[in-house]
Amino acid sequence: MSEPGGALDAIAQRKRTEVEQLRCAEAALWAKAESLPPARGMAAALRGGTVIAEMKRRSPSGGVLRADLDPLTIAQEYAACGVAAISVLTDGPDFGGSLDDLAQVRAALDIPLLRKDFTLDPVQIAEARVAGADWVLLIVALLDSDALDLCLAGVMRSGAHAIVEVHDAAEARVAVAAGAECVGINNRNLRTLTTDLAIFARVRQAVPDGIVCVAESGVRSPGDVTRLINEGADAVLIGEALLRADSPAATCAAMVAAARDAGRS
Repeated sequence: MSEPGGALDAIAQRKRTEVEQLRCAEAALWAKAESLPPARGMAAALRGGTVIAEMKRRSPSGGVLRADLDPLTIAQEYAACGVAAISVLTDGPDFGGSLDDLAQVRAALDIPLLRKDFTLDPVQIAEARVAGADWVLLIVALLDSDALDLCLAGVMRSGAHAIVEVHDAAEARVAVAAGAECVGINNRNLRTLTTDLAIFARVRQAVPDGIVCVAESGVRSPGDVTRLINEGADAVLIGEALLRADSPAATCAAMVAAARDAGRS
């Protein structure tokens, strides 16, 4: 794919530095990752209309969302609502997260966890597994075909699973050709940070039936959830709308109910 630009470029440069800092621990991370039990699956649970609930303290597009976020409390509330999985932002500078957030949730809950970060190298996948992740995010806009193949091989080596994120039909075709089992269609352009909920339906046409599709970004109401499930989403990933709400638990419960109802219709 083309070289990332705009907001994504600065993040990519910082992540390259983080990857190099991990090199000295790479062998130890892989040894531990490969000794772990198989990751918790999520693809089957996502079919039929469900929600992946996300936690993050802030974002480049949304600013401060919940500065006082308690990862364990939020995760327990999400799990009680019946979400299929929890997405934990682990990037610090832009999202206020850390691997400690992920490890804290993993120690308390037996639910599939997605490490939401900007993965450029398989060593980050080993790191994610060691911290407790079952799933990792691979963003096609950040990875050329060789890098995507390398990261997908790392996913298999670690025993994890991947959501391969795309933003347009060309990226969707790359993800499918690489063998993605689950494709995330992001309604937000990571280069400009603009969001358009209509992107999902357009890009969904480029993903064959049988591959799990997750709609990401821009979901603000149960009506949005219903729309996306009806347009072919197996699951909807929701973060900002939950974290801005006075009651994340009540809002999450409404989103989960909308997804289930749409999935049954």
